[in-house]
Amino acid sequence: MPDVITVKVETEPQRYKDVVVEVERSTRKKPYLGGYRHKQTGVEFHHASAQTGPKARAISNVERYCRDTQTYQMKHIRQQTSEDTYTQMTKIGVYVSNMADKLMIPRKYTTAEEYHKMILEKVIVLQKYWRRWLAMKNVTKLKVDRQKRLDWEKQEEIKKREEKEMRIKKEFERRMNPKTKEDFDLLYSALEKWRLEELEKIDKTLSGAERKAALCQLLDQETQLIGSIGRHKKDADTDNREKIIQSFLNKAAAPKKWRGPDGNFTHMDTPYTIRAQELRDIYNSICFKYLTQDERLDVLLTLKHTVKEHDCKLTQEIIELIDREADLLMRGVRDSNLEGLRKRIATLFLPSVEFQLSTNSRTVGRCRKCRNLDNDARTRQDYSHYRLMLRDLRRLEESYGDDSKVAFLLQENDLRYLVEKIWNSQSIVSAWDDLYDLILVRWDKHREWSPWNCVLLTKEESSAHERLETLAEGYGRELIHKVQRKHALARNYFSRLPGMSEHMRRRVAEPHDGPAVEGISVN
Repeated sequence: MPDVITVKVETEPQRYKDVVVEVERSTRKKPYLGGYRHKQTGVEFHHASAQTGPKARAISNVERYCRDTQTYQMKHIRQQTSEDTYTQMTKIGVYVSNMADKLMIPRKYTTAEEYHKMILEKVIVLQKYWRRWLAMKNVTKLKVDRQKRLDWEKQEEIKKREEKEMRIKKEFERRMNPKTKEDFDLLYSALEKWRLEELEKIDKTLSGAERKAALCQLLDQETQLIGSIGRHKKDADTDNREKIIQSFLNKAAAPKKWRGPDGNFTHMDTPYTIRAQELRDIYNSICFKYLTQDERLDVLLTLKHTVKEHDCKLTQEIIELIDREADLLMRGVRDSNLEGLRKRIATLFLPSVEFQLSTNSRTVGRCRKCRNLDNDARTRQDYSHYRLMLRDLRRLEESYGDDSKVAFLLQENDLRYLVEKIWNSQSIVSAWDDLYDLILVRWDKHREWSPWNCVLLTKEESSAHERLETLAEGYGRELIHKVQRKHALARNYFSRLPGMSEHMRRRVAEPHDGPAVEGISVN
C-alpha cells in the first residue's frame, strides 16, 4: 500500500471532494482476529484490526504490590493415607497352597526416637567420609602447591646461579679482552683494589728498610700492570677507532628531538645538524673504496670546496694532498698504490670536522677525556654496577607513568654516593650486600622517586614492598624511623645539587594526597 492515497468523499448530493489520506505504518504486529474463506473463489478474508493501541488502564490508588501478597508462609502437615489390600485363604471350594508361605516372627519394635537416632548416626558416618575426602583433596592440593613452590624455588636458584656464572664469565672475558671504556674502568678498579690490599699487608707485616723495598717492588708491579693495560687499551682503540668515528658523526648529525605532551617524539633539523650531515657524508665518501675514477674525482672536488671555507695550515695541506691524488688518478695510477694517500687525506680531514662540530661549546671545565684520564690515574672507580642500577631505576620509573623526573637528573657518581654513603651498600631489611641483586625503589609508592623517597632492597624484597598498601603494614616502627633518618641525610646532601633545590621547592608546594606514614617528623 502506498504512503498516501486519495479518497473521493461525497460532501453534498451529487458533489464529491478528493481528500488526501496519509497511511500511518503500524509499528506493532496486528493480531489475527479470524476471518472467512469464499467457498467458490477460495479467497481468504481476514477481520480488520484497529491501528490504535489498547486503552491505557486507569491508575488505581489500591496498593497492588505488598509484602503480604508476595510472601507465602509455608505450612507442613503430616497425614497418613489409607491403603487398601486383600488376602485369600483356603475355604470350601478353594484350595490355596501354603508351601511358599513364610513364617514371620516380629522383631523388636523401633520407636520414632530410636529411628531418628539411627538416621543421625548414619548421617554422621556419611559426614566423616565426606570430610575425609575433602581433607584428602585439600592435602593433595597443598602437596601439589608445595611441589610447585619447591620447583619454582629450585628454578629460581638455578637461574640465579646461571646468571651469576654468566656474569662472572662475562666479567672474566671483559678483563682478559677489554674493548670498551667500562671494561678498562673495571681493570683499573681491580688494580686499585689489589694495590690497597697489598699496601695494607705490607703496613701490617713489614717495617723499616724491608717496608721500603716491598713498596718499591709493589710500585714496579703496578707500573708493569698499568703498562699492560695501556697496551690493551691501545689495541682496543685501534680496533674501535672507526666505530667511534662513525658514532660521533651520527650523533652530531642526528636531529634534535623532544617528547611532546601526547608522548610522541618531535624531530627537528637545525643548521648545525644539517652541516654535520654534510660533513658526515663527505667523510664516508672519501673513505669508500669501490668508486670509479670519475666518482672519486667528484668526491675530491667536493672535499676541496668544503675545506676551502677555512683557510689554515691544516686545510692547505689537505688541498695539496687532494691535488696530488687527482694528478695521480689522471696518470692512471692503480688504487692499491693510493691507499696510503687516501688514508692520510681522511685522517687530516677528520680533525677539521671535529673542530667544526665542537666549536659551539658554552661550558668551561674539564672535558670527558680529562675526567676519564683522572679516573684511570687516581680514583680508579668502576661505575658499571651503578650504571646498571640507574638504568633499572629509570626503566622502573617510566613504568609508573606519573612524570617522575628526579631519577633522570642523577648520574652514576650521585647514585654511588646514595648507595655507599647513605644505604651502606646493603639492603635495609636483610643486609644483603651483592650490588647485582639490589635495586632502589620508592619508599612511598604514591610519591615520585627521589633520594629522600627511596629504599635499597633486593629484587625479591622490592616485589613484596610494591604489594604493600601501607608502610606500617609490613615494617615496624623502628625500621621506619631508621629509613626516615637516611632520607634526612639524603635530603641534606642532594639539595645542594644544581636544579635539585628548585625541584624540591616545587614538590613541597604541591598538595600530597597519599597515605600518611606513621613515624616521627624529620627536619
